Amino acid sequence: MKTKIFSIFALMLSACGLTACSDDDFSGDPSRDWDGTTTFFASTDDQAFHTYYTPSIGRVGDPMPFYDQRAGDFKVLYLQEFVNNMSHRFHPIWAVSTHDGANYESLGEILPFGSNDYQQDAALGTGCAYEKDGVYYIYYTGHNGNCKNREVVMRATSTDFKNREVVMRATSTDFKNWTKDVLWTLEGPDYGYSGNDFRDPQIFVADDGLYHMVISTYPNGGGDPVFAEFKSSDMNNWEHVGRFKMIWDRMLECPDIFKMGNYWYLVYSESFRTSWSRKVKYMVASSYEELKKCFDEGPKFPGDGHEGMLDTRAFYAGKTASNGSERYIWGWCPFRTGSDIHEKNTNVGAGDGNEPNWSGALVCHRLIQHEDGTLTLGAVPAMAAKYGKSASAKVMASQGYSDGQLSGDGAYVLYNRLGTCNHISFTVKTSNNWDKFGISFVRGTDSKKYYTMVVNPESEDGRKVNFEQEGEEGKGFIEAADGYVFARPSDNVYNVDIYTDNSVVVMYINDVCAYTMRIYGVQKNCWSINNYGGNITVSDVRVSQQ
Repeated sequence: MKTKIFSIFALMLSACGLTACSDDDFSGDPSRDWDGTTTFFASTDDQAFHTYYTPSIGRVGDPMPFYDQRAGDFKVLYLQEFVNNMSHRFHPIWAVSTHDGANYESLGEILPFGSNDYQQDAALGTGCAYEKDGVYYIYYTGHNGNCKNREVVMRATSTDFKNREVVMRATSTDFKNWTKDVLWTLEGPDYGYSGNDFRDPQIFVADDGLYHMVISTYPNGGGDPVFAEFKSSDMNNWEHVGRFKMIWDRMLECPDIFKMGNYWYLVYSESFRTSWSRKVKYMVASSYEELKKCFDEGPKFPGDGHEGMLDTRAFYAGKTASNGSERYIWGWCPFRTGSDIHEKNTNVGAGDGNEPNWSGALVCHRLIQHEDGTLTLGAVPAMAAKYGKSASAKVMASQGYSDGQLSGDGAYVLYNRLGTCNHISFTVKTSNNWDKFGISFVRGTDSKKYYTMVVNPESEDGRKVNFEQEGEEGKGFIEAADGYVFARPSDNVYNVDIYTDNSVVVMYINDVCAYTMRIYGVQKNCWSINNYGGNITVSDVRVSQQ
């Protein structure tokens, strides 16, 4: 009963959070002309989400999107993370619906975790949703750390509770009332796989017209991780058909396999705990059978120049869904620990070599498929329409700036305060192949620290977005918060679009670079475009809000 009451309360708060951004009220002296000032303001996030969905209570964990043809919308299931999870029972599956990846309706709790600590699905893990012949399926991971003490479990339940993780399922005919199929499981040891890591099932239709399921796991007894593969003609009875490799010794989480045009793709999240590899990536091949061989004898990365990386470490657990015309990818942008923008180094504390926090805000991108099969990410079309209220972009201060030109190292142009939800767009043209520029947030004329996304020349023809804490007290480059290398535009023209919602910031450049980051204090503070040596031309600066 307590769980049900809590869920209803959470739903009420979630519904309250579905409001649009209102005009910002800088609390304090009402007679003060805030729009005419440029000093630092210690702003905080709103309680409500606006674009990058965050539940009113807790945060979004691994998303499991699918397109519901019956309803004509996307359903995005996710693991609901609460601030204070119980020791063994956590991560019920919640969901939102959306038609466009920019506007969401909360559906609340879809599938609860087990009713006691000793059930196999005391905690729920990532999986997928599918609809067939009027029946909705959720295949998910049933996780219980209590299996480490098997004797205690058996005394408590009289059940031979063997494995920490198994694949389970639930069904529904209306996507509202769900029944767990307690007599059905897939257990790793039955097929030669680990009972501790057997998770993240994903279903798709392969070239043979059958349903296939891949599961992230290890061989039983040790060895490098693999994908276990099963197939079915009816979504009920599954036959084990083999395994295929992952990349070396790295566990690949949240697999997503799909066909797009003439190519097959595997999107995955690399969980190896290093700053350069923990990102959402993809593989591409001309057939499913070829896709399965991408990790044989060394990885066959896509020819995109950045080993299949799609975004930064601030976008994780990405999985896709398509409505037949567009394919979107959803992942989560992690929260940062602490609440003080400067004193606790909040904006550098969760990306400076430490593992980012788990869970956060739901971020959606559009997949852009290029002629050679490579992928990049762009803004979903509904974003520009949602941020349709024109706002001012006034120059408040500058150095080395004249008539759109920024000249010399340290040149910048500072613009007026932003709102809570902003779409910033502008064009930069560099004078040569080595010019360097950046975009700073949380910057005031009195700031000794501020935060910059730097478009850095890694080589004459390669660029990468770095994250830096600038200013006289700034620490400079922030390790593990940078992006991936992308090609310098041949004409040296960068078309930049940045969307912000509270502290979530997403930047797109020329449809070839996506950069997601968490930066607290963006709203109600000034921002700038900077130059670092050489000369750049800035034009078409626009700001719009919700």
